[in-house]
Amino acid sequence: METWQAMTSRRNVREFSDVAVKPEDLDRILEAGRRSPSARNWQPWNFIIVTDREQLTALAGVWRGAWHVANAPAVVAIIAPVLPSSEQATLQFDLGQATISMMIAAADLGLGTGHASVADQDLARSVLSFPEGRFCSNLISIGVPADGPLTPVKNLNRRPFDEVVHRGRW
Repeated sequence: METWQAMTSRRNVREFSDVAVKPEDLDRILEAGRRSPSARNWQPWNFIIVTDREQLTALAGVWRGAWHVANAPAVVAIIAPVLPSSEQATLQFDLGQATISMMIAAADLGLGTGHASVADQDLARSVLSFPEGRFCSNLISIGVPADGPLTPVKNLNRRPFDEVVHRGRW
């Protein structure tokens, strides 16, 4: 896919086919996250790739909106350091960049993604075994969309361009 096609085709996918994601595709997606920009080249993230069905089913319990994780062929858990509140904004910005980089890389491969928050950190830690002093920021489910291939989204549920974009000033 071309970059623009990947960006316009990317949508939240929460139902996946049973097709496994190729290990080389997962590595490419993870590499996109690793290469993401971060403040002062800080790179505060670690990624845990999960493909084991038992782990995926357990991970779906970390948040009420994470049900899609249970049936995804693969999930990336984004792990970050626990920091003082004064550094949280920068951390969240960097984690967001890594998240969208991986989601666009997946779309480029024709794979759908869905993201989920993590409310139950104790459950996430018990399933993923990440160390103390870290937390699971979010999960990205990855797989072939059950409803067919990704194509550019025609009917966007977005505010109109001219309502969102201002030039020079508000």
